[in-house]
Amino acid sequence: MHPATAKWYDRRDSVFIEFCVADSKDVKVNFDKTKCGFSCLGGTDNVKHENEIDLFDAIDENESKHKRTDRSVLCYLRKAQPGKAWPRLTKEKAKLSWLSVDFNNWKDWEDDSDEEMGNFDQFSDMMNNMGGEDDLPDLDGADDDESADSDDEKMPDLE
Repeated sequence: MHPATAKWYDRRDSVFIEFCVADSKDVKVNFDKTKCGFSCLGGTDNVKHENEIDLFDAIDENESKHKRTDRSVLCYLRKAQPGKAWPRLTKEKAKLSWLSVDFNNWKDWEDDSDEEMGNFDQFSDMMNNMGGEDDLPDLDGADDDESADSDDEKMPDLE
């Protein structure tokens, strides 16, 4: 029996765990208030996979779901306290070799506030209201010989 490789990511009201088992059969997912259990047979060899996770915080086990595809089993865990960030998936700080963060789906949602988005809009408006090319100083003639520096002497011809 082997633990299935899994990736996870955090959202404002939920946590997602993807168990990466191709061609899974006999999938069983159990949601408890502070635990998530997963087991299945996977691959052409029907290897038995089993994972038990003591979760960082409580979930709503009645609103949590899972979906099986040919490549993986995706679990949607509804947080009991939406808006509270999970710095890790597990209660313990120990690093589990089979668990990693899904950086492709990770979003730093804590920092996304309406106020900051408003500041970005103000910055965009400010940039748009700044003048275009017409406001640049006249640089024509800067390359003319008349503006040559006093230390610029004619170079001797190469022999």
